Amino acid sequence: MKKLLALALAPVLSLALALPALADKIPLTEISRYLNSLQTAQSDFTQINADGTISTGTVYIQRPNRVRFEYRGDKTLVLASSGQVAIFDGKSNGGPQQYPLSKTPLSIILAPNVNLSQDRMVTGYTEAKNSTVVTAQDPSHPEYGNIQMAFTANPTQLRQWVVTDDRGQRTTVILGEMKTGVSFAPSTFVIQNEIDRRRR
Repeated sequence: MKKLLALALAPVLSLALALPALADKIPLTEISRYLNSLQTAQSDFTQINADGTISTGTVYIQRPNRVRFEYRGDKTLVLASSGQVAIFDGKSNGGPQQYPLSKTPLSIILAPNVNLSQDRMVTGYTEAKNSTVVTAQDPSHPEYGNIQMAFTANPTQLRQWVVTDDRGQRTTVILGEMKTGVSFAPSTFVIQNEIDRRRR
């Protein structure tokens, strides 16, 4: 009987040994440390919009609280600086739409001090396709939406994020090779400079 049981289990054990082990999740403390250490960064990106259309461009990040999305093919620009987000429509010469940065989930990773261990901030924490996926929200204002971030390990790197806004619309940003420790001109993130430039 024992021999029969051993024979029956042999294929199962062989299959289990052949399967790759699931990667360990990157600790939340390590992800917080990584984001806090990310002072400046630049990367090409591919954006999947809520309506299914795809845009590409370059993103510039200068933490805390500053980001610039330049889109290829038109003059569309998204700027975050001085607590505001400004969206410049590439097809319009009018001023930008503006709203507080604090009301977008992107503010979570641009904050001066990222602490994903805060109570009620992280609502999802899983491992998928050798990436650690973290879903986070503003614990004081969950109605603002959430951001789902994917990180790879060794070393820890941010690969993409999905922002779900207060209307439930999802925007996915997939990053290319990220260059860190880069320098930007002070005017890169000044909203008023861009307003003035477009008026000329």
